Amino acid sequence: MVKAAAGWAHCVAVTDIGGVYTWGWKECVPSGKLLGEQPMGANVEKDAIERQSSYLNEQVSPRSQGSQSTALPCLVTLNPGVRIATVAAGGRHTLALSDIGQVWGWGYGGEGQLGLGSRIRMVSSPHPVPCIEPSSYGKDRCAALPRGTMGSEGLGLRVPGNYVKGIACGGRHSAVITDAGAVLTFGWGLYGQCGQGSTDDELSPACVSSLLGIRIEGVAAGLWHTVCLSADGDVYAFGGNQFGQLGTGADQAETIPRLLDAPSLENTNAKIVSCGARHSTIITDDGKVFGWGWNKYGQLGLGDVIDRNIPAQVTIEGCVPKNVACGWWHTLLLAEPT
Repeated sequence: MVKAAAGWAHCVAVTDIGGVYTWGWKECVPSGKLLGEQPMGANVEKDAIERQSSYLNEQVSPRSQGSQSTALPCLVTLNPGVRIATVAAGGRHTLALSDIGQVWGWGYGGEGQLGLGSRIRMVSSPHPVPCIEPSSYGKDRCAALPRGTMGSEGLGLRVPGNYVKGIACGGRHSAVITDAGAVLTFGWGLYGQCGQGSTDDELSPACVSSLLGIRIEGVAAGLWHTVCLSADGDVYAFGGNQFGQLGTGADQAETIPRLLDAPSLENTNAKIVSCGARHSTIITDDGKVFGWGWNKYGQLGLGDVIDRNIPAQVTIEGCVPKNVACGWWHTLLLAEPT
């Protein structure tokens, strides 16, 4: 396994040959074969089906749903020749990015988080997400492709870029980055987490127009918020802010991206970002770690359980931080000893 992601009640991993395995909540696991099973043949369920089930409340433990979970990794069946490079896991949905920059999605889509243009509640097999038109993708085909056109019912803005290079899943929304640094969002918009200037749901990928002209290199999504990093190392945040997870110094939601100008971030360049349910963490190019937002369980690593509404530096001694991953209620830091 070379890549992995964890959602609220499921996990997904990528092999070195571009295969995908997933396990956990059954509604998050598409049709496929269990690890160790005999081949099932070519017939797999391809139709998206609708199921009458309520959205998983973030306070409900998946342990109470034991009979509805898949304990063994299940191989995800993709179209022939599709090789996945990375994956992202949300509340009950998954996005996968192929090696030619095409996005695939499956799982729960009731708020549009799969970007398929509808509120279909359950997609039981991987479907391509129409992020950029035309539908020909490929890093090695860029010269032959015109700049894409947004595949949504939005303003018809032209999306810079020819393929997708980054993906993120929040609780019920998603975000992708194109090779030209444009950001597209889709899904639940109640708190402005899609960055479109409204609280409407986005059923198809929509360009975050206020970030056009700013090259975005990183994106992460939480339960109700989204954080983006620019090529210049600036941090932009939008969405719900009940626990200070936007880092703006206030608790008001932001429906369009807000540049973080906290004194603690002066003369820093953010390079890596991750979001938990209600907290955010970044690593700068010089190895500093900052966290903000909900801290009830000490997930900010600051030695207390006090929420922060501006970025606070995390004390790291004896090692150099290399990567960070936020769970819903915790944070993991990968570091090398000095």
